[in-house]
Amino acid sequence: MRYTSVIGKNAELMTAAVLRKNGAIISKMNYRSRYGEIDIVAETRKYILFVEVKLRKKGSLVSAAEAVDSYKQQRILLTAKDYLSKAHLDDELTVRFDVAEVTYDTNPNGKVSYSLNYIKNAF
Repeated sequence: MRYTSVIGKNAELMTAAVLRKNGAIISKMNYRSRYGEIDIVAETRKYILFVEVKLRKKGSLVSAAEAVDSYKQQRILLTAKDYLSKAHLDDELTVRFDVAEVTYDTNPNGKVSYSLNYIKNAF
């Protein structure tokens, strides 16, 4: 696995851990359909969460949230519809689309540090 793939997977795992810590149940990681992929699907008492995890190196010119443009949003929406058509969920749950902006930096020793900015109702 490439170094950037490992960093990306760690960003997804860190986001999932934060969601669990806040009471969410992770239903699916990396849900794929013919339309695209959703990084994390989770449930709370009120919501079904579709979470896009975006990773950027510290100091990047484009923020992680800006990378979730209208094209990407449309792909996520179609993938979420696909998921909802196949899942047996409580009809009381409200659908919510969130973005987890994960920024990373590497120190001179090669240790990677992460910071998370979680955006609820991102689109």
